[in-house]
Amino acid sequence: MTETKIALALGGNIGDVSQTFLNAAEWLGRSGMGSVKMSSFYKTAPVGCEPGAPDFLNAALIGVWQDSPEELLELCRSLEERAGRPSAHERNVARTLDIDIVLFGDLMQDNLELTIPHKDATGRLFVLQPLAEIAPDWIFPDTLLSVAGHLKKLQQFF
Repeated sequence: MTETKIALALGGNIGDVSQTFLNAAEWLGRSGMGSVKMSSFYKTAPVGCEPGAPDFLNAALIGVWQDSPEELLELCRSLEERAGRPSAHERNVARTLDIDIVLFGDLMQDNLELTIPHKDATGRLFVLQPLAEIAPDWIFPDTLLSVAGHLKKLQQFF
């Protein structure tokens, strides 16, 4: 299988999130992700979480992947669990680690298990800012607009 450029979004607000992100990058590299590069960490207010939830740290990771998107999703879920996030969890609650697949080459897919590009990525500053730091020219295949283009468009509303 050929190498596919991938972009992941990381978030967390419980525990030593910086170290969890560094561990996740290392685990991804050991598990088949090549050329791993991580953005700076961005502190953001929780969106849609329970009242009193701590601020989040967010980051982006880019690299290459040789297997299927489903295998990457399985790996991301196992890393979340390894970092202390229960496999059965509610949406929008405090967590040690959340890993979302944002881009998988120029793949567009939408099924019950996985939507690529990530359906909410272009509307989230906490995804676009870190990703624009390390992959500003990457194109969202569904909109044909770059990461930096989406960020600029979104920043007009803030």
